[in-house]
Amino acid sequence: MRLVIQRVKEASVTIDGNVKSQIGKGLLVLVGVCAEDTEEDATWLAKKTASLRIFDDENGVMNRSVNDVNGEALVVSQFTLYASYKKGNRPSWLRAATHDISIPLYEFFCKQMEKEMGKPVGTGEFGADMKVALLNDGPVTICMDSKNKE
Repeated sequence: MRLVIQRVKEASVTIDGNVKSQIGKGLLVLVGVCAEDTEEDATWLAKKTASLRIFDDENGVMNRSVNDVNGEALVVSQFTLYASYKKGNRPSWLRAATHDISIPLYEFFCKQMEKEMGKPVGTGEFGADMKVALLNDGPVTICMDSKNKE
């Protein structure tokens, strides 16, 4: 699983002109799933994401997690995180998992995030044409991959 995590002042997902989810201060998490991913990957990433100390403390040092600042999370499926651009200029999506794998793992990740945060998380809609808006805070953007635990 791959994540792009952005610290935001606010973020929202709009589908067909209707706001599906919106958050204030917190994390916008883009989630990509590949065929080899498991619930273990999702659990590890959710725990790591909720614990990331990327919010400022009283001294302006990134020393607090989203939970420490009572922040929110918006989790959006993003199959394009598995784009392959090695050959030619048109990306290939062959590494992205099919819907029968992606949807359950995306939903499981969302539930794990809710468990780690102790509150509901906002979501997009898998496969929908989503308009994602955000006000990046910092900017702070972290990329994570469950197969490359750096």
